[in-house]
Amino acid sequence: MELKHQAFFYSLFLSRLADQILLFLVPLVIFQLTGSVAWSGAAFLLETLPRYLSFPICGVLCDRKSPLALLHISQQFRAVACFAGMTAYAGFGGVGWLIGISVACGVLTTQGLMAREVLLPQVFHRHRFEKVASYTQIADQLGMVLGPLVAAGLLKLWSWEYVVVSTTALFMAADGAMIIWQRFVRPALAEPTPAPSGWALPMKTALRHVIGRPGLVETVLLAAAVNLIIGVTLATSAAMVTGVHGETDSYYAVLQAAGAIATVAILFATAHAPASLQVLGVISYAMIFAGGAVSGLASDAHVYALGFVLIVGFDKMFSVFIRSLRMKIIPREDLGKTTGLIIMLNNLSQPLAGLLVSLFAGLYGAGTVIVALSLFMGLLGPLVAAIWLRRTARTVKLDQR
Repeated sequence: MELKHQAFFYSLFLSRLADQILLFLVPLVIFQLTGSVAWSGAAFLLETLPRYLSFPICGVLCDRKSPLALLHISQQFRAVACFAGMTAYAGFGGVGWLIGISVACGVLTTQGLMAREVLLPQVFHRHRFEKVASYTQIADQLGMVLGPLVAAGLLKLWSWEYVVVSTTALFMAADGAMIIWQRFVRPALAEPTPAPSGWALPMKTALRHVIGRPGLVETVLLAAAVNLIIGVTLATSAAMVTGVHGETDSYYAVLQAAGAIATVAILFATAHAPASLQVLGVISYAMIFAGGAVSGLASDAHVYALGFVLIVGFDKMFSVFIRSLRMKIIPREDLGKTTGLIIMLNNLSQPLAGLLVSLFAGLYGAGTVIVALSLFMGLLGPLVAAIWLRRTARTVKLDQR
């Protein structure tokens, strides 16, 4: 990517880094303050649940307002929320202020992600979208990996209050990098389409696109199937490594690092490989399926580690495939509202995976649950491919007439 665009990706990285510091820190601090696992769990729920539920609403806003302005608002107001919340905590105390920071930053993070999704195809329309999506995923992944490490390192130097306040500086730095990028690039963005002030019509439009646009239902099904494997892996990996396979916490930490390294390497390959979109989709889906089967059937920790790295590493390649495919199908004027609804639908299978683990892992073992979900994913993929091929053949026949 050209030098003039580097500030854009630095901004994405800094924003994600600050977000992950908060996501790691707030439940931990609330547990330290209250001594209650229930309070810590509630904080994590309130951090993550609004992120999913607000996707459709934030998507509608991205079709009505400038996505660049919304991206600035997302970064600036997260900085304000962190500083104001910690000021209130210093004055009044109580964990409610920290939970308030979690809720506000969770929703604003979703707004930033949705604004980015609408912004990318306009700003980088001269570039291969698979390459652009890969670079954004790399920025995200680096922030996600380094966030907890930076938070843990800062906690050794400062008290947690200063660590939370430090995220204010990171959010402002992210916004500053975005401003620098704007001054160099001066992006020309399409004016948002005027829309009714109500919320019902945009939601109906998004749902109509999901159901009626050829290929969108299939993308939702494929992404939901992949998220089942991601969800069951996240829910069981610690137990599988340290419990079933009897390895240490250090082994688990090294495995997490290996997954992160594999992800970045695969994303760099995706960005520069000349492979078609369909090839990226088939490879990533097949590797995630293989990873699920291997990790579920593994008889020792090293074999499980191979499956884990395949799942984590190729998940982001699949994300590049699915995002690129959506861009080709959804009309630009409805991109925000439709993408928001789709992302929410895609991610509902992750908590479902956690529920299935809680219901059946005790009876049949976590490995059996992983294998069962992998088999479901493996059956769904060819079925969706057959639907796509049949539709393509029918389209070709109609064109020949």
